[in-house]
Amino acid sequence: MTKPELKVKSIENGTVIDHIPANKALQVLKILGLPEEGTNVTLAMNVPSKLGYKDIVKFENRELGHTEIDKIALIAPDSTINIIRDFEIVSKNQVSLVKELNGIVKCTNPKCISNTDEPIESKFYLVEVDPITVRCHYCERLVQADEIYNQFE
Repeated sequence: MTKPELKVKSIENGTVIDHIPANKALQVLKILGLPEEGTNVTLAMNVPSKLGYKDIVKFENRELGHTEIDKIALIAPDSTINIIRDFEIVSKNQVSLVKELNGIVKCTNPKCISNTDEPIESKFYLVEVDPITVRCHYCERLVQADEIYNQFE
């Protein structure tokens, strides 16, 4: 006797984020402001994969903007974004880390001008990919991956 398999309903229009590192999906949901009323969200965590374990997030009737994708790249740099229209994948893209991050990461230096009452948007440059490290444009403080992750929790 074969064991029944649990199937997840297909979505007509929306986005699937695949290959999220295991246990990072909740941070991705927070970045996206999900779940929100009226949006169907499917979340799979610690799913067996060829390379270990991964998370998957799927939501209906929404496609991601560039800033959201840039934030997701900081949490899940090897993830893929699949756009679904009429139940078909119309676009499948690997996220990529951008060299310059504007208004995405907060400087951890409390004396940085980007943390004052001045109307200045944060600006960071990617310094290292593994582990992710960025440098503040204004005070040159290095911000490590775990400090970035904590901003999205």
